[in-house]
Amino acid sequence: MPQNEHIELHRKRHGRQLNYEEKKRKKEAREVHKRSEYARKALGLKGKMFAKKRHAEKALLKKTIAMHEEKEQKHKADDGAPQNAVPAYLLERDQVDRAKVLSNTIKQKRKEKAGKWEVPLPKVRPVAEDEMFKVLKSGKRMKKSWKRMITKVTFVGPGFTRKPPKYERFIRPTGLRMNKAHVTHPELKATFCLDVLGVKKNPNGAMYSSLGVITKGTILEVNVSELGLVTPGGKVVWGKYAQVTNNPENDGCINAVLLV
Repeated sequence: MPQNEHIELHRKRHGRQLNYEEKKRKKEAREVHKRSEYARKALGLKGKMFAKKRHAEKALLKKTIAMHEEKEQKHKADDGAPQNAVPAYLLERDQVDRAKVLSNTIKQKRKEKAGKWEVPLPKVRPVAEDEMFKVLKSGKRMKKSWKRMITKVTFVGPGFTRKPPKYERFIRPTGLRMNKAHVTHPELKATFCLDVLGVKKNPNGAMYSSLGVITKGTILEVNVSELGLVTPGGKVVWGKYAQVTNNPENDGCINAVLLV
């Protein structure tokens, strides 16, 4: 058993207190009043910082609520026949139904904003820092050890220029850089070799996402223009997300599944 998990083990064996749920509910109900009391009493810099934090939280909450609200849109009725009796002067007018429409594009944008996708691999093995980075010694007497070499596959953009070696902390070896991925379309059951546009999210952390490290479970943005996908409005879809399903550093290539 891992260390420091004695509480979880006790909970698993004996369960929680009988009034745990009730106490939790009451504590959550009190939290609102406690927070408002603190907001009233906090003065000076502490008050300003607290107000700024609450403002950001509320703005995020409003955004999330607005994002998940379905928009009412007009679209043509499936059959030409009107559903209810229509007066004579309206007979030639196109029949439209008000219906709640959520197109794929809107869904994709919402998922992108919320940072959540229905992914083929919801859970992946976390990669330790020792496995991800190799410590490089530097300096005249090789005493300094602040440099790190990334041992996993990485993606860098087409206009990428390395920093001078003296200042470069994270080294991405050229042999482990990749810019193509074998992407499988789950509905078409076909695989395409597509260009990688960027690393959207690495499940191991934001630092790896910004460094462009590609491990199993990473969400990539790929160029799907050659697939001929179009939006309901008739525009060509340029980029779409795909999840990596293999270990690229072992296989020498990136295999991914398109998120549709």
